[in-house]
Amino acid sequence: MVRTFGAALAAALALTGLAAPAGALRSPASTAATPTPAPTLTCPPALPVSGQVTGATTSSLTIAYWMVLSPPCGYDPPLVVSLFASREDATQWRDPVAEAVTGPERSGSVTVGGLTPGTAYWFRFGDTKGVRDPYVIGGPARTLSFCAATATIDSSWGGGFVATVTVRNNGTAPMSGWLTSWRWSGDERVQSVWGGVAEGVGPDVTVRNASWNGTLPPGGSTMFGLLVATSAAPGTITPDCRG
Repeated sequence: MVRTFGAALAAALALTGLAAPAGALRSPASTAATPTPAPTLTCPPALPVSGQVTGATTSSLTIAYWMVLSPPCGYDPPLVVSLFASREDATQWRDPVAEAVTGPERSGSVTVGGLTPGTAYWFRFGDTKGVRDPYVIGGPARTLSFCAATATIDSSWGGGFVATVTVRNNGTAPMSGWLTSWRWSGDERVQSVWGGVAEGVGPDVTVRNASWNGTLPPGGSTMFGLLVATSAAPGTITPDCRG
């Protein structure tokens, strides 16, 4: 009787699909696969691009550049070099006054022309896709003046010194006259001048050309000398020049 009931129960289970084949294991419930998180990008602690001014004329600046990092941490060439008239403008990327595009090299130099003589500029980098570098603000870098003057202290002693001032024409046309000026920082007073004519010898000094050295060809230069009385010679003299 019991055997007959067991056989009948097994047959019923088989008909309803509830019986598992002999030796089969019941599968666990399936679960959704956990997605693998994307790796976090970490850029090296380095400026992606850098540069410096390596040359100047009265109307241009030459800027050397080198690209350290490639995308996504840096840039691919070519770069766009933008010049600004003030650091504030450069900081805000406002009103660039001139731009130039580099070549395909990752390092090299580019010349930005059409600039004003004797003027300071600041530069920034970007790429041709409109991406602006947020780090580098170079400058100020100054174009050459048509008339430039430099001073050298030749010798000094307890009561004074002798200096030579060189005047140069950086322009492309002859200069028919020049005038230099500067302001002393201490008790310096000019005692005598040769190669020029002193028009102011107090704290504010003005020296113009003599009758024979006022005309300078492009790239030409002349010199004048100073004998100065003072209790201590200055470290430097920085004359301005107008031509």
